Amino acid sequence: MSVFNRQEEDGFGRGAKAVIAYPDIGSSSRAADARLAEAAGLAEAIGVSVEDRVTYRIRSARPATLLGSGQVEELASRVRAIEAELVIIDGALTPVQQRNLERGIKAKVIDRTGLILEIFGERAATAEGRLQVELAHLDYQAGRLVRSWTHLERQRGGFGFLGGPGETQIEADRRLIRDRMAKLRKELEQVRRTRGLHRDRRKKAPWPVIALVGYTNAGKSTLFNRMTGATVMAEDLLFATLDPTMRQISMPGIDKAILSDTVGFVSDLPTQLVAAFRATLEEVNAADLVVHVRDISHADTEAQRSDVEDVLSEIGARGEDAAPMIEVWNKIDLLDPEQRAFHQEEAARRDDVVLMSALTGEGTDALLAACAARLTSTHRLRDIRLAASNGAAIAWVHANGRVERQSGDGDSLTLAVRMADEDYDRFRARFGNA
Repeated sequence: MSVFNRQEEDGFGRGAKAVIAYPDIGSSSRAADARLAEAAGLAEAIGVSVEDRVTYRIRSARPATLLGSGQVEELASRVRAIEAELVIIDGALTPVQQRNLERGIKAKVIDRTGLILEIFGERAATAEGRLQVELAHLDYQAGRLVRSWTHLERQRGGFGFLGGPGETQIEADRRLIRDRMAKLRKELEQVRRTRGLHRDRRKKAPWPVIALVGYTNAGKSTLFNRMTGATVMAEDLLFATLDPTMRQISMPGIDKAILSDTVGFVSDLPTQLVAAFRATLEEVNAADLVVHVRDISHADTEAQRSDVEDVLSEIGARGEDAAPMIEVWNKIDLLDPEQRAFHQEEAARRDDVVLMSALTGEGTDALLAACAARLTSTHRLRDIRLAASNGAAIAWVHANGRVERQSGDGDSLTLAVRMADEDYDRFRARFGNA
């Protein structure tokens, strides 16, 4: 349960009025308006009503408040004017800066990391997801205790970002946090081992794994549903998917593959979340093919691509031994004719890009063909001669390879089939020389 649902403790819940302030120090690749729009989307994802947005140009960050004294006063007046209960700073705050801003503005203050963690705390649906989110919350909160944490001795929802004042029993609270974090890490290590066993079992099976990755709200879940016929939550909402989902699909020349939908990335993704979700993100490392879904209609699509690749590099999913990657330039249905023509021309120059609309289905067949081509690129063409009566072997070859041509003379059948070495070895182990 999110802290926004604990109205009896915090005095407000969903619909709370908020002001978003973006401290522009000139280090972001995005325009200030784009940063504010994304921050507003994050806030609205947990029911906060964004009433005002403001950008403050900062020449040098103040150690005590980040913003200058005049900017703090101006922000406080904005808060008073609309009677806002919450201020969201679209940047990172130290515990000291957060506390001093709250005193100067006379309202609750959270930073970008706190906001993203709050969303994850509300959205995590599985036991594993809740463990990962709680660990990230505690890691973040350990250095900024704003209330007594003795409630950690019992299980309850919420993580206290919007909690009441007080700094009593700080050392005891920190010890409770450290103990709880140690317990969570042990439980997540068991999750990691279990996932490793599952991956080992999948490697023994003949089915390749395709991992969907991308910036939050790029359309991964819509594409996942389109390719699998599933009904994973897919809304125009940041972080609609947190827990990974896997489904079976088929594609040209590949009877069965496993498609995995993963958590969306975002700029300035909290390091606590990258660390906590490592067990989940390792599914990307183990994939045979990575499909990077991009919202090609978004003004910051190139910056979003860079953010995703940074996280993939951080978890070891890019590099010399990394799985091949295909980029899906999604949401082409939102492009005007001129933009569409431009991106079609760009995509035509590359062999790792597919233009499509997951919403309308346009380009789905092209994506399936591209995935199959990448997964079978190392397959070799072999001639396999079988007895015409050996239906089991013939069916197995069709299911596990791509039959390009066949001929027969009545009693026997010769198949020209493109197949991976490991599949051919399995065929011989099962059917001998047939």
